[in-house]
Amino acid sequence: MTSDAPPASAARPGIEVPDRRGRTGLDREGRDLTGNPNVVIRDVELLSSSWYVLRKTTFDYRHRDGTWSTEHRETYDRGDGATVLLYDVERRTVLLTRQFRYPAYVNRHPDGMLLETVGGLLDEDDAETAIRREVEEEVGHRIGEVTRVFDVYMSPGSVTEVVHFYAAPYSSETVGGPGGGLADDGEDIELVELDFDDAVERIGVDIIDAKTIMLLQWAALRGPFRP
Repeated sequence: MTSDAPPASAARPGIEVPDRRGRTGLDREGRDLTGNPNVVIRDVELLSSSWYVLRKTTFDYRHRDGTWSTEHRETYDRGDGATVLLYDVERRTVLLTRQFRYPAYVNRHPDGMLLETVGGLLDEDDAETAIRREVEEEVGHRIGEVTRVFDVYMSPGSVTEVVHFYAAPYSSETVGGPGGGLADDGEDIELVELDFDDAVERIGVDIIDAKTIMLLQWAALRGPFRP
């Protein structure tokens, strides 16, 4: 009796055997998609699962003129995330973070230090639980009621991630710890409190993180600082 499984020496992490995060079957993602009749998935190849997951998918695509073509796309799957704008209406301030971002640094940012709203990956949590966890870890606050703002595909041409956007008030009464991030994860996060109008003026200057810009603009147009 023969088996279709490869020998143990040839088993591929993330497919037949667990990768470093205990995952298998990572080459199955997307093979069962049927929501778009103009797209037929043909093959999914796992390129990397060192930490996040890089796949190459081959599919047939029917164009608007009725012709079909075979396309190849690489997708980067790091899971979904959440972010929150922390604001104080009475003092008219927002609480941001500053931390080193190597991808920005290697792509011509002067020092890689970015001003951002609090945020992180969901991991195994729902979005609201995750953002409460991130707020406590990064800035040391334990927030109360949160407002769901919107959900956004941040880079749909190559990254699968959806980011869930929130807003929540903060004050001296919500302080519950030092913040600064998790040292075990290599985080070294600085808390930065800004006047809201100053933060808006700095959009495109030294506030150049997409999620932060989106939440500041929402706060000015439809959120807690709207006219």
